[in-house]
Amino acid sequence: MSFLIVVAALCFLMFVAYRGYSVILFAPVAALGAVLLTDPALVAPMFTGLFMEKMVGFLKLYFPVFLLGAVFGKLIEISGFSKSIVTATIRLVGAKRAMLSIVLVCALLTYGGVSLFVVVFAVYPFAAELFRQSDIPKRLVPGTIALGAFTFTMDALPGTPQIQNIIPTSFFGTTAWAAPVLGTLGGAFVLAVGLAYLEWRRRVAARNGEGYASGGELRNEPEVFRGDRLAHPLLAVLPLVLVGVANFLFTRWIPGWYGESQSFVPAVIGNPDPVVQEVKKVAAIWAVQGALLVGIASVVAFAWKPVLASFAEGTKSAIGGALLASMNTASEYGFGAVIAALPGFLVVANALQAIPNPLVNEAVSVTALAGITGSASGGMSIALAAMADSFIANAHAAGIPMDVLHRVAAMASGGMDTLPHNGAVITLLAVTGLTHRQSYKDVFAITAIKTLAVFFVIAMFYLTGWV
Repeated sequence: MSFLIVVAALCFLMFVAYRGYSVILFAPVAALGAVLLTDPALVAPMFTGLFMEKMVGFLKLYFPVFLLGAVFGKLIEISGFSKSIVTATIRLVGAKRAMLSIVLVCALLTYGGVSLFVVVFAVYPFAAELFRQSDIPKRLVPGTIALGAFTFTMDALPGTPQIQNIIPTSFFGTTAWAAPVLGTLGGAFVLAVGLAYLEWRRRVAARNGEGYASGGELRNEPEVFRGDRLAHPLLAVLPLVLVGVANFLFTRWIPGWYGESQSFVPAVIGNPDPVVQEVKKVAAIWAVQGALLVGIASVVAFAWKPVLASFAEGTKSAIGGALLASMNTASEYGFGAVIAALPGFLVVANALQAIPNPLVNEAVSVTALAGITGSASGGMSIALAAMADSFIANAHAAGIPMDVLHRVAAMASGGMDTLPHNGAVITLLAVTGLTHRQSYKDVFAITAIKTLAVFFVIAMFYLTGWV
C-alpha cells in the first residue's frame, strides 16, 4: 500500500503539471496527500520541517542564480546581441541548421560550467529569434534547448563540471574524467540521435505548413531590438564567452581566496554566535553568481544606450520570470524530499536492488529514483547513499572498474529525471512561454534517447571492455 501511495502522488503531480496547473500550488498538495495517507499525524511536521525546509533551502542557495541569469538573458535581448548572433548564425550555417546552432551553444555553455537554469535564460532570446527567422515552430525550442543543455554535456562527456558528474566521485573515488571513452561514445550517441529526431520533427512541421507562430498565441516573446545598428557578432557573443571563462576561473580561485571556511559575527550588539560557511559547499554557486555579474556588466558596457533605454521595464519582467522559475523548482525539491522520506520510497529502493546485473541495476535504480524525485542530482544522491556499497561489491565481483560505475550513474541520473514534474522542465517551459501540452512530447523524446544512451554505454563496455 505504501508503494501505491508514492506512485499515486507522483502520477498526480505529473498529471497536474502536464495539464498546466501551478506546481507551486500542487507540489505540496501531492506530497502532503501522500503523507496523509501514510501517517496523518505527520502532515504538519512534514510540511514545516521537511517540505518548507528543503524548499527554502533551495531558494537560499539558488535564487540569486535564477535572478542574475534572468537579468543576463533579458539584457542579451534588449541590447540586440541575440539578434546579431542569430543573423550571423543564419548567414554562416543556414536557416535549416538553426537547431544544430542552438544545441551547440547550449553545449558550450554547460560544458563550460554554466548552470543549466542559467543556460535556459541566456539562450532562449536568440533561440526564439533564430527559430522565428528560420520559420521553425516555436514549440520545438524546448526540445532543442533540452538536447543541448540537459543531456550529453550535463553528465556524459568526461570532465563536465556539472554537479551530476561530480556527485559520483565521492562514492566511487573517481574523478570528473572517469570513463572518457564510454562517456564520449554516450555523448555522441545522444547528440546524433537527438539531432536526427529534432530534424525529423522540423521536416514534418515544414511539410504540414507549420511556421514559428503555428499552434496558438505566442507568449514571453523576446523584445524587439529598437536600436539603429546591430553590434558585431563577435562583440555580441563575448558576454556569453565571458560568463563561461569567469565561471571557470572563479571556481578555481574562490577556494584559494577564502580557504576551507569563513565565519563572521552577524551583529554588533550582544554576543551572537558566529555564522560559519564551508566554502567548498558554496564555491560553485559563488562562482556562477560572479560570472553572471561579469556577463551583465559586459553587456551594459558594450551596449549601454539600448540597455539603459529599456532597463527598468526589461528587468521587471526578468525578475518576475526568475521568481516563478525558482519557486517552481523549489517546490519540486520539497516534493522530492517528502516522497523520499516515506516508507513507500524504501519499497522502491529495495525492489530495485533485486536486479542481478550490476550496471543495469545501478542504471535502473538511479534513473528510477531521479524520475520519482524529479531531480537528477537528488535521485542519484539518494540512490548512491543507499546502494553504493552494494554497487561497489557487485562491481568488484564482476571485475567492473569504478570509472564505469561513475559514468553509468551520472548518465542514468539525467535520464528519466525530466518527467513532467521536473523543475528544469517546468522552468524551461515557463521561460519559453509554452505549455507541457505544446512542447513536452519533444522533451520526453530527448529524455527517452538519453535513457537509451545509458544502456548503449553498458552494452559497449560488455562488448569491447572500453573504459
